[in-house]
Amino acid sequence: MQRLHGKTALITGGSSGIGLATAQLFQAEGARVAITGRSAESLEKARFLLGTDALIYCSDSGSPRDIDTLFADLGQHFDGLDLLVLNAGTASPAPLQAVSEAAFDEALAINLKGVFFTLQKSLPLLRAGSSVVVTTSITNRLGSPNFSVYGACKAALRSLVASLSLELIPQKIRINAVSPGPISTPMFDRLGLPPEVSASIQNEIARKSPSGRFGVPDEVARTILFLASDEASYIVGQEIVVDGGMSLL
Repeated sequence: MQRLHGKTALITGGSSGIGLATAQLFQAEGARVAITGRSAESLEKARFLLGTDALIYCSDSGSPRDIDTLFADLGQHFDGLDLLVLNAGTASPAPLQAVSEAAFDEALAINLKGVFFTLQKSLPLLRAGSSVVVTTSITNRLGSPNFSVYGACKAALRSLVASLSLELIPQKIRINAVSPGPISTPMFDRLGLPPEVSASIQNEIARKSPSGRFGVPDEVARTILFLASDEASYIVGQEIVVDGGMSLL
């Protein structure tokens, strides 16, 4: 029996990495999915992988106008939502003295503000019994030089999950979070580092990991599937860490 048979799902940041792996897994489990992304190239690749039954939106999670447009159109195709995965995020590492106000505002707009208002705008569509999963990060609990703004946004998301889960559980809407550690996704490649520097950093991270490697998107997607499914029906306001043991060090 497919765990998500007949259900509808929206996955933000669903055109690559963890989001795309989640969309594929949700489809395999019987859900009809809609995804968002900002890169036309990534969205086309996702369209090919997900097929014509998936709804593909070029939508910036940091733009209130795009969020409004997204739900206006989504409401024409889905009569309700059962699953919402708030996965869209961005990271632009920089030391404290190099962070511009524009970069700070963009990080908050996508990583925090966009998550909050996407959830707010989804409420008219979310059915009783629906599940919301927010992608946080182990940086929300661990010090991570050059990722101060990103880590602060992810810590804020952890707090939102705790508070909003209590607000929405009376409506039979569950909210939980998944907290990935180092995962092999295109986000790392988009940091703009020279290839040799990127490889050196990734090798060092893998060396320090108790598991000796980066995770893969599907390992996080399977945790998201669990939280989204009825198997997690009594789990509310929690954050599950998927990091190969990194946060234990």
